[in-house]
Amino acid sequence: MKQQIRTALSRTVLSVTVALAACTPASAPDESTSPGDTPGSSPNGSEAPSLSRQVVLSDLESPWDMAFTASGDMFFTEKCRGLSVRRADGSITRLFGTSGSSLIAADLVCQGQSGMHGVALDPDFASNRTLFVYMSSNRSGNPRTNRVIRLQLNDGFTSASNREDIITDIVFKHTGNAHGNAGAHSGGRIRFGPDGFLYVTTGDNHNGEVPQSPTLLGGKVLRVDRDGNAAPGNASPAGFDPRIFTYGHRNVQGITFRPGSGQPFTAEHGPNHSDEVTPLVPGGNGGWDPQNRPALDCADNYCGYAGNPTTMPMTDVDRFPNAMAPSWQNNGSSQGMGPATFLEGEQWKAWDGRLAVGIMRGQRVVVLALDSAGMTTTTTTASLPNARFRSLVQGPDGHLWIATDGGEIWRVTPQ
Repeated sequence: MKQQIRTALSRTVLSVTVALAACTPASAPDESTSPGDTPGSSPNGSEAPSLSRQVVLSDLESPWDMAFTASGDMFFTEKCRGLSVRRADGSITRLFGTSGSSLIAADLVCQGQSGMHGVALDPDFASNRTLFVYMSSNRSGNPRTNRVIRLQLNDGFTSASNREDIITDIVFKHTGNAHGNAGAHSGGRIRFGPDGFLYVTTGDNHNGEVPQSPTLLGGKVLRVDRDGNAAPGNASPAGFDPRIFTYGHRNVQGITFRPGSGQPFTAEHGPNHSDEVTPLVPGGNGGWDPQNRPALDCADNYCGYAGNPTTMPMTDVDRFPNAMAPSWQNNGSSQGMGPATFLEGEQWKAWDGRLAVGIMRGQRVVVLALDSAGMTTTTTTASLPNARFRSLVQGPDGHLWIATDGGEIWRVTPQ
């Protein structure tokens, strides 16, 4: 019955035409421009798109991520239930997760912010029907870990099999502390880059030692092959786990690749300030180091919330002069920056090639124009209903698909 209800809901069109994002007043706190730029317009004068929104699925349980086949089948995760597929005809099958899935994941841990997070399709999915998910697991007992799991589907996408855990040792926050409950800061977005390798984002677990550690896999971006082995060219410093591509991160929940150059960009939660978007370089340090500092009073040896942008910066260039420079900082109080994706295609008008970033507590989507070095020149707030934006993915139809913490998946069409 619940599946029938969802299928019916998937066919319900709730279109809401929204105004141009360029109409946001210039005094809006998150609006900034460089000389010669106008929010919502490009230097050649083309207009920003207007947007219409369609609710495709509702009544989901904390949807977390999405991935599409070329023909429009959508795989999506729910944090505490697992992986499902919505076919192009609207039918839904649960594939991997809790009871009711074709393949049960008895070890799935849903605790705090953790559970089943990212999903990514193999670059050769059309021929091998292989995909990957990131999830918290008690398969190794205690302490629990975050894992990347490879699965294979049958021809009709009605069942999953051949589970292989290709990364098993990503740290999990297994006990609460002064800064939050167990299960916090697991990261969890996974994406294949244009280089054919899998990028995996992880979180710092509210543990001061983790981000700068050469061996603990939290607070990192990993880059691996389809078997979980280190990809060539990671340029990890001497003594580091070779799977590490970048380190010194706090809790990365967004990663995407710039069209043309293929450079990875991350979107990352700040502490009580400074969410950041950062262009990555191999072997780079994000500059987050929340270990004890003499000038700060740090509970449980974690200084992440003890200071301000000066005394506890997200990117600490005093300690790490060569740290990767952020493209954009959402200053003020942290607003839970999470998903990110580049918008591509003429349908996006002035936004073609710009970076869309979802902000959860701030309940908005911000569109960033970047210069050739990847630095932000203009920010525009998309005119969409308020929501905690958990995932942003451009589908094969060219539209922007959005998962919200409120249990919905939207299709946003530019016009």
